[in-house]
Amino acid sequence: MKKIRNKGNSLIDFPSDCTIIDIETTGLDPAFDSIIEVGAIKVKDGKPESSFSSLIKPAPQPLYDDCIEDFNSDFLIDNNGQKYYFVDPFITDLTGITNKMLSSAPDISIVLQDFYNFIGNDILIGHNIHFDINFLYDNFAKYLNFELSNDFVDTLRLSRNLHKSLKHHRLSDMVDFYNIEVESVHRSLSDCQATYDLFIKLQNAAIDQFGSVDNFIADFKQKKHTYIDLSSITPVSDEIDESGFFYQKVCCFTGKLEKMTRKEAMQLVVNAGGIIANSVTKKTNYLILGNNDYCPTIKDGKSSKQKKAEKLKLSGQDIEILSENVFYDLINEI
Repeated sequence: MKKIRNKGNSLIDFPSDCTIIDIETTGLDPAFDSIIEVGAIKVKDGKPESSFSSLIKPAPQPLYDDCIEDFNSDFLIDNNGQKYYFVDPFITDLTGITNKMLSSAPDISIVLQDFYNFIGNDILIGHNIHFDINFLYDNFAKYLNFELSNDFVDTLRLSRNLHKSLKHHRLSDMVDFYNIEVESVHRSLSDCQATYDLFIKLQNAAIDQFGSVDNFIADFKQKKHTYIDLSSITPVSDEIDESGFFYQKVCCFTGKLEKMTRKEAMQLVVNAGGIIANSVTKKTNYLILGNNDYCPTIKDGKSSKQKKAEKLKLSGQDIEILSENVFYDLINEI
């Protein structure tokens, strides 16, 4: 059954007072993975005022001898001689965050309390912010016994609507498009600064294209798109919201889904304006994993599709790996 989150509202706006946020994690599913870094920049009257950043020490995972070679000596040993790790080599390659860095990081309950003291009731801004919000919401509930209810704005959503001609709208794509300087990719505070710079650029683009922010918001809320699908799975309606998460995105499935058949899940993607593919290629935007494939206790429990997707992501391709639970959160249909 889908987790019900009493989150804040997703807004289409450019507030002058807000907080930019970004997190780094060990994976993509709050049910299995952990936050390893949080960053935030508080904005007042449209200008950065102060910042917050901290690594977070996640729960350790045992490291067995037949996997040590993959870690290139970036692992730890406890007082009993047991080898362990916090992040696997894929996350270290992606973020630059090592196990040794995390070994001295504070516990999550301390960091989350400090983080909440910093953001207060501000509107939160982030790129693909639904990912950040879901992780933060679940961890606030678990460690602080508190529901994170701040309203939020997604710069990914704004980017897709203001720059429809661009093929991809990842933060890295938008940074390149606007020639925004980035200190280090996939580190929270650096990504917050890049997101702030992008937010200002998008606000100016909205005014340039529509005359005012109010005109842009009104246009955004009215738009529908007629979709013509030529595959055997056709959308149930001719009108599809082009601001939807999976709109015109290529999706592939791997593994057995627990809550519905693969065909039923494919139907949801097509209904949302997405495109279904049977294999992972450079055109794939999202690989959705059946929960049996997304189990950290299974040794080398990754399908060939997942391994290829991880390789493509590390090479810079616009692809994300989603667990079944995260897919349902994003499709908002179950």
